[in-house]
Amino acid sequence: MSWASSEVVSILSFLLPGFVAAALFHWLTSYPRPNEFERVVQALIFTIIAQAIVQGIQWIAPTINFEVAWIADFEILVSVLVAVIVAIVAVYLANHDMLHGFFRRLKATKETAYPTEWYSTFYRNSDCYVILHLKGQRRLYGWPEEWPSHPDQGHFTIAEGEWLEYDKRIPLEGVVAIVVPVKDVEMVELMRHEPLDKPKE
Repeated sequence: MSWASSEVVSILSFLLPGFVAAALFHWLTSYPRPNEFERVVQALIFTIIAQAIVQGIQWIAPTINFEVAWIADFEILVSVLVAVIVAIVAVYLANHDMLHGFFRRLKATKETAYPTEWYSTFYRNSDCYVILHLKGQRRLYGWPEEWPSHPDQGHFTIAEGEWLEYDKRIPLEGVVAIVVPVKDVEMVELMRHEPLDKPKE
């Protein structure tokens, strides 16, 4: 029994960096949480990358006269630290569409790194005001301080809000922001950063 428990502890210690990295990745991106099997696969991938980097450091360091004997004494801590760095790099690449952008330039894919087309549209037009077409034929214009990552859950937080009624604009005086459930939104218009009644030149 002691042999089994020691093996379990060793396996968990080996996998810990990957689970930490996978958790950090999902905390800092808008990707939906995967099922348990996919989480284990992601943890294994992050573990392999982190452990390979640690082994690479131990292998390369002697050639540049750098002492790394301490890594063996703090192997778990070092592996977790490396995994965190790997996760942050992965988060940066995912949130900025860099890896997919590279493969799009190679004509290898047309996909983006973003979880949905909804998220991608808002990210690429983050300098735009919006007009929310609400149920009941109401329209709300304003600056989206926050918007949901998915089109079927979450809320919009609209600052500088104005109701639009045909050609009339009704400012929400004294209102700092208005929170609108995305389920009440039928359509969204994105508009460049300029007033609706900007005079024509």
